[in-house]
This record gives sequence, structure tokens and C-alpha cells, in this order.
Amino acid sequence: MKTDVAADFGAFGEEFFRNPHPVYAELRARGPVHRVRVPEGAEAWLVVGYEACKDALTDPALSKNWENASPDLPLARLSAGHNLLSSDPPDHTRLRKLVSREFTPRRVETLQPRVAALTGALLDAMLATPDGRADLVEALAFPLAIGIIGELLGVPSLDRGSFRTWAEQALSSPDRDTRRAATGAMTAYLTGMIDEKRGRPGDDLISALIRTTDEDGDRLSADELIGMSWLLLVTGFETTVNLIASGVLALLRHSDQLEALRADLGLIGNAVEEVLRHESPVETTTYRFTTGPVTIGGVTVPGGGELVLIALADAGRDAARFPDPNRFDIRRATGGHLSFGHGIHYCLGAPLARLQAATAITALLERCPDLALDQDPASLPWRQGLLIRGPRRLPVRWRGRLAADSHPGHGSDSPHHWCSHHHDRETLPPSVPRSAK
Repeated sequence: MKTDVAADFGAFGEEFFRNPHPVYAELRARGPVHRVRVPEGAEAWLVVGYEACKDALTDPALSKNWENASPDLPLARLSAGHNLLSSDPPDHTRLRKLVSREFTPRRVETLQPRVAALTGALLDAMLATPDGRADLVEALAFPLAIGIIGELLGVPSLDRGSFRTWAEQALSSPDRDTRRAATGAMTAYLTGMIDEKRGRPGDDLISALIRTTDEDGDRLSADELIGMSWLLLVTGFETTVNLIASGVLALLRHSDQLEALRADLGLIGNAVEEVLRHESPVETTTYRFTTGPVTIGGVTVPGGGELVLIALADAGRDAARFPDPNRFDIRRATGGHLSFGHGIHYCLGAPLARLQAATAITALLERCPDLALDQDPASLPWRQGLLIRGPRRLPVRWRGRLAADSHPGHGSDSPHHWCSHHHDRETLPPSVPRSAK
């Protein structure tokens, strides 16, 4: 029997997408599982709290296979083709084994010089702007993330803008027809690209996935190649864009942590983990469906293909697991956060996302010692939907320039602290002013 809806996320405004944590905390205080309505209009069971989320992530009664979804759910499938996020064991085990043969830590390690070089080139272009202002999403986070995953997979650079539009619509649009159209467009493009690579293979990951076979001769089918290409491309840049943007925003809003990181850039690895915990770029998991009654935190969710969402963003803010969870602290012990998932569906691309975020944030802080927000954070536009979370835009300024309506008495006549171009790294000013909270 269905219970009353505890929260209608489609009725919430911009403030919820900007800061959903108070809503999740209120639900968590009332229990670990709640009936909710998602922005797409479907009703779902939302799991909150660290322990309940961790248990749900590994519960075999919660299926990722869309064939187990109730036909009454008014939902559009999130991805093209068949992939790791739409399969259960043993099919999932087989797919992950095949993909893991090519998407290895060694392959990710070889990307480090390219990540550093592209980051440097993007910062060169950004810092050359005459007014000392930029949108960090457009200038750094997006082109870095889409550029690296595009090169890795062998997607021509001129097509990456289309992928961004398709991905945002497929993952965030509340309109089912828009989501279906975006998924269809991406499927058609990937089909053509894979056919082309079969005839003219390269040294990219998609070509490798076409060639790869297991010891027993098993290989990815045409539909699985489309699905895995979609998964690697979309999750490969969406998560990273929002991790970088949310990370920079968190640092600029917490000047003590920004100064601590500037003083010791060796903390960057743990700082990235704290961003993942504090501002998870994946707010709730992709869809799971009940294959039978399942009890989570003492609450029984009915079988029959009911939709279940797991709030990863709330798991990182649970005081039972992380003391003083709303405090952003780059020295915190963050081990065990769930922002990349847990269990068999743990994110395959986590090392690449971490590499890009650490490289981008480090280079940005090294080359721009007076970086500051150029817009009130309370008015920043955020991604809609419950899956991907992060600011759509992140206006920043440097060279001492201030927004016209902020910090009275500190206008454009203030002393300038110049951001460094590539050749100026040895001449940075010794003093680093405090950034705006």
C-alpha cells in the first residue's frame, strides 16, 4: 500500500535546487525512507541517511534493469543502449569485466599530462580576458571535462556541444518527450560514430571497446557499445563539470578553507573528497526498481517495480556518520563517503574525475591568487532535477575587480593583485587577500 507523499519536489522552487540539504535533513529526522514525487511527476521512494543509503546501494532486491520497472511509472529511460547502470548481475558482472579491461587506472594515468596541458591552455585564455571576469563553468570546468572525455573516447571536438545539450536534456529535463528526444538524438549519433570506428579504428577507448574480447570470446554487442559509449561520455563529463564548479564555489564561500589550501596544496586530494561529501555532484542515484518487497531502515517498500532513489547528497550530510556535517573542512576524515556510489555500481570513472578536479583547482589557485565570486551565491542558477547537481554558471573575477554592488569602499581603484599567466608563475605577489565568503 502506498503512503502519502512526504515531499513534492516538482513543486519546490529554485531555492531547493540551490540547497536541498535542509529538506533532506528534515526528512531524515522523520525516518530513512519516504514516499515522494519527483519533478518528472512520478512517485518514488526516497532513501536518506548514511547507513540506509549504503545498505540500499547493495541490496540485490533493488534492480537497475528497466524491464523490472512498473509500466505505470511515467518515466523516460535515462540512457541510450544497454550499460552498467541499467543492468544487474550476472549481466552487469559481464559488462563491467569487459569495460574494465580497457578503462584501466593505467589508461587514466596516461591522461595526466594532457589534463594539465588542457587546463593550462584554458586558464591562459580565461586570464587573457580584458575585464578580469569569466564564467568558470564555461571557461574551465566544461571545456576541460568534455575535452578530456571526448579525446579519451574519440568524439570529434565539433560534436561536443551537441552532447552537452543532449546530456542536460536527458538527465535534467522534467519533460519526458524532451528526454526521449535527446536520448534518441544521442543514440543516432553514437550508432553512426561506432559504425565509422569499426571501419577506421583508432587508439581511442571506443575503438578499444569494439575490439576487446574476453578469454571465452565474449564481446560487447552493438546495443551494449552504444550504451557504454553513452555512459562513459555523459557521466564522464557531467560529474566532473559539477565537481569542479561546486569545489571552487565551496572554497570561495569558505575563505578559511581556501587559505588553508593555498598554504598547503598538498591538501588538494582531501579537499576534493570533502567537496564530494559536502556538495555531491550526483544528488540521487539513477533509478532502481523493486523486484519484491524490500525493507530499508525498518520501512518496507512494496515490490512490483516501484521506483527507489538513494540520496547520495544526504548521506554525506548525516551527522551520525560525519560530525558537524554542514561544516566544510578540507582536513576532515572523509573516508567512506558515497558520492561515487558503493558496491558493484561504484563509479568506474571516479579516478578520472578526481584527477581533473585536483588538477583544475590546483592550477586555478596557483595562477589566480585573488580569485573571488562575481555574483551573490544566493542568486546563482543551479541545475534542475534530482540526478546531477551543480551551478549552471559560476561568475568569478580577479585582478582586484569587484562587482558593482559588493564590498562598499573597495571599487576598481583598489590595488590590483594580478592573476598569473603561464610565464609569470615565479612572480606571484607574496600576500594573498581573503576571498569573499
